[in-house]
Amino acid sequence: MIMADLYGKNGKKAGEVEVPAVFAQTKNSPGLVHQAVVRELANKRSGTAATKTRGMIYGGGAKPHRQKGTGRARAGSNRSPLWVGGGTIFGPQPRSYQKKLNKKMRQAALNAVVLDKINSGLIKIVEGLEIKEAKTKEFVALLKQLEVDGSALIVAIDFDEKLNLASRNVAGVKMLTVGCVNVHDLLKYQHLVITQEALTMVGSRGNKVESA
Repeated sequence: MIMADLYGKNGKKAGEVEVPAVFAQTKNSPGLVHQAVVRELANKRSGTAATKTRGMIYGGGAKPHRQKGTGRARAGSNRSPLWVGGGTIFGPQPRSYQKKLNKKMRQAALNAVVLDKINSGLIKIVEGLEIKEAKTKEFVALLKQLEVDGSALIVAIDFDEKLNLASRNVAGVKMLTVGCVNVHDLLKYQHLVITQEALTMVGSRGNKVESA
């Protein structure tokens, strides 16, 4: 059983809460976490880079000059890769960078990173996230009350328009809903501020935890 501090909606400590058992059963797997990050970053690549080969370039049907007597190199087409305006040799072509990792492995990697945040004291479990007005100063005051002094990933079950408007001008802060939580962002941001319900959903093996 792992216990962690619980904070109220006003950012003040409200006691302790038991962390979902699934995290206590998670093993530290740096290799698996690495695989998950590589997959997420690879799946974000569009793979649309492309160059034209000589066969894709218009023209070049006629021999540019006679074979002998001009003093120039023998040439059969002005679309040759050796000519200016010619095709490209071995240039990039559209491709897919998609990498696969089964669901259990993705979930295990996610849980391992969350567990590391818990063990490092970099997680703030809150009963709820609310501010009265969509103002940056209110959001900054909430983070200060939570003692978050570095970059932070804010996770809630539903998208909150006020929180989004108030947080988007704060450097080093990103908001996600439960369905968009991923390993890369968990590693990128120092602190994890998450609601109690969202933490339970993130740790659930039956929950679709990422969209990457």
